[in-house]
Formats: sequence, structure tokens, C-alpha cells
Amino acid sequence: MHVPVLKEEILDLLAVRGGGRYIDGTLGLGGHTEAILERSAPDGQVMGIDRDPAALRAAAERLVRFQPRLVLVHGNYADVVDLAEASGFSDVDGVLLDLGVSSMQLDEPDRGFSFQHDGPLDMRMDPTGGMTAADIVNGWSEAALADVIFRYGEESASRRIAAALIRERAREPITTTGRLAEIVAAVKGGRRGRIHPATQTFQALRMAVNDELVGVERGVEGALRILRPGGRLAVITFHSLEDREVKQRFRAHRAREESLPQGGVRAVGESPRVRWLHGKAITAGEAEVRENPRSRSAKLRVVERIEKHG
Repeated sequence: MHVPVLKEEILDLLAVRGGGRYIDGTLGLGGHTEAILERSAPDGQVMGIDRDPAALRAAAERLVRFQPRLVLVHGNYADVVDLAEASGFSDVDGVLLDLGVSSMQLDEPDRGFSFQHDGPLDMRMDPTGGMTAADIVNGWSEAALADVIFRYGEESASRRIAAALIRERAREPITTTGRLAEIVAAVKGGRRGRIHPATQTFQALRMAVNDELVGVERGVEGALRILRPGGRLAVITFHSLEDREVKQRFRAHRAREESLPQGGVRAVGESPRVRWLHGKAITAGEAEVRENPRSRSAKLRVVERIEKHG
């Protein structure tokens, strides 16, 4: 059973209501969209976006009872402005971005996201095109590999891991998640504690394959543009790099006043301006963490657009 993270907090902070129009930019298996459609009955509408055609098919089957209040779109949430305009969903009441990898992707060995199952080294959220993790591991230079593993994985052993990848791929191409995990574990001395030694390297490769940090910036900026005045944007992150990017984007748009040398004040902050609904990130309570361990690392941040378009 798919359990959406921080469901009640999202429904409340997005102020979901009947007749509202909402966008779920990271549909996944549709848990959050289902909750929004239920709360916004009888006439609320949701546009669900996902890069993964398999996720769209699964969500369409799960949410068929909500037709015609649901529009599903294959695409990247980074392109939310164009996707929303093409579907008639500009000027919406709320946008949700859940930046975690879907459980369906992690549990499917053929997708290559997890070292828990041996499978092809892929990691594409949209398997219809683009480079794979195998392309990076077997094609990039040692310096580029070390840089991406350090930057996106915050892995202190990035240089040693990159050197090992170069050495091992010279013997035989690295094409499976199992072999990659073994190489990284050997560099780091095997498993220590509850976190697998390859966790940060897998995270780094996944983020590079899917260009995730750039997507976060474009997705947040686009979502703010299509919100109506009073509309809200909620973003769930699962690790520090994405959370830092979201905070920076929100901070840049935060409405505030600046004193002028000649007296008086002026409003500052990038347009459109927003107000924070919570000073700190919202996290899951103990009961939710017990029910859904994935929620342990989730952080929710929400802002409200406060100025008119233009």
C-alpha cells in the first residue's frame, strides 16, 4: 500500500478546498493527488505530472474514479509553466512537489535505482530517453566522476571511489547496480552501521542522471509563477542538497522591507513575492515515522504568493 508522506499537513497547508485547482508536479503512485481530490470534492481539479510513464499508468488506474476532475501529463515538473498552460491549469490554488524517489522505482530492479536488488545500472526517472548511470560510470573522466559523487552525494571518499571505478571499468564495463555497490563497498571497507556504503554514490548518480538540482530550481520558480495571489507552494525534500536549494529559492522571493538612505522603505525580494507559512521545516511525527519509515527524512516547506500577477 502506497503511503503518501505528510499527507494531512499538506492538505491543511495548501488549504485544499472544494472548487480549487491544484498541480501535483511529482505524481508518483498518486497518493497525494488522491488526498487532494478527496478533500476538494465535489468539483476540485488536479493536474498530475510525472516523468515516468509507468507511474502515470499506475496512477491513472488507481484514480480512475475521479475522472473528469483529474488531468495526467507526461513531463518534467521543471517545465511546469509550459505543461500547465498547455492543459489550461494556469492560475492555480496550490502546487505540490514531492522530491523523493518513488517506492515503485526503488522496488523495481530493472530501473536500477537501488543496490538492494541487482539490476541494470539505469536510474532514469524517464526511461524513454537520456543518459543512464552506466553511461556516466563508464564514460566520464575520473575527475568528473569524483566531482559529481562529492557534489551530489556529499561523499568524502569520492576521489578514491572514482579511481576505483576507472580501474574496474578498464577490466570490464560496470553495467549492474550490484557490481557498482560492491566496488564502492570495497573502497569504503564494507558495510558499517545501518547505512549502506554505496548510498551516497547512488544518490549522486541518480541526481546527475535526472538533472535533479536544476529541476528543483526551475520547478520552484515555475510553480510560483502559475500560482494565483493567495495560492500556495508546498515542497517535500529528503536530503540536504534539495532542501538547501528550496530554502534559497523561497528566501529570494520572500517579501520584506529595506530602509532607504534618504528615508522611507522599499519592498525587496524577487517577483513574485511570497510569505513563509512556517519558519522551520515541518517533519513527520513519531506515529507517522512508525507507520512509514520513509517519512523520517522528509522536510516540508510551504510559501504563499502574496502579490498580483505582473
